[in-house]
Amino acid sequence: MGLDDRIGNRFLNAGIGFAGSCLPKDIKALIARAEQIGYEPRLLKEVLRTNERQALKIIELLRKHISIKDTCIGLLGLSYKPMTNDANNLLAIGVASTLLREGARLRAYEPQAMPNFNRVFPQIEYATPGEVLKCDAILILTEWEEFERLDYRGKIIIDGRSVLKAREALIYEEVCW
Repeated sequence: MGLDDRIGNRFLNAGIGFAGSCLPKDIKALIARAEQIGYEPRLLKEVLRTNERQALKIIELLRKHISIKDTCIGLLGLSYKPMTNDANNLLAIGVASTLLREGARLRAYEPQAMPNFNRVFPQIEYATPGEVLKCDAILILTEWEEFERLDYRGKIIIDGRSVLKAREALIYEEVCW
């Protein structure tokens, strides 16, 4: 797939899963068509279930290190991919929803999608990267290039996008699949 110009390596980065609207929509359409013709698309259904569970894995890793209730959790990246303001990131929405439901205080930074994400989650504090790094733990949800230049030393980082610089953190966990 990496050699196919329509896909390329830019869409094959490991992380907490796929988001946006196109791929999930296409998989659901394939599932519906397969079922129409009497085929049970177990593999395609499992792809969607696995992807939905990925957002929960990042929270499970977080729970290993801190209690979520009444804790400041930082979110770096809210868009489903870098260089877009599209907040249709079902994974980030799932992570934020779960953390808020469990009583976390969320502080987030996203280079382009904060206004759009704010429409869904006005209760989140939107801040600078430096203010997000002051939280008790930080989750990296999108692989923006500027996240490679942050100072993660002394922090608890749960990395959902393989940001190399984040590996300098005091506690570092990575979610890949």
